[in-house]
Amino acid sequence: MNEDKMTIGQLLDSITPEVYENLKRAVELGKWPNGEKLTTAQREHCMQAVIAYELKHVPANERSGYVPPKPHSHCGGEGEVVEPEDQPLKWH
Repeated sequence: MNEDKMTIGQLLDSITPEVYENLKRAVELGKWPNGEKLTTAQREHCMQAVIAYELKHVPANERSGYVPPKPHSHCGGEGEVVEPEDQPLKWH
C-alpha cells in the first residue's frame, strides 16, 4: 500500500493566511468557529502552528506575544536611561 505522507514542514507550508487567522482565533477563544471547545492537545497544537507560521511570515514585532525591549544602560549604552510609561500590549 503506497500512502502519501505529509511532513510537518509541508503541513506548516500549507497554512494559508486564512487558516492562520482561524487557528489564532481558536487559541484566543478556546473554541472552534462552530463553538466546540478545543481540547488541551488541540490548543497546544494550534499554538505551535501559529508560532511556526509567524516565524516564517510575520515580522518579529508583530508576532503573538511580542514585548518590545525596554531601553537599558547595562550593555554599554550612554547617558541616563528614561523609563517609558507602561503601555498596554496590542494583540493582532
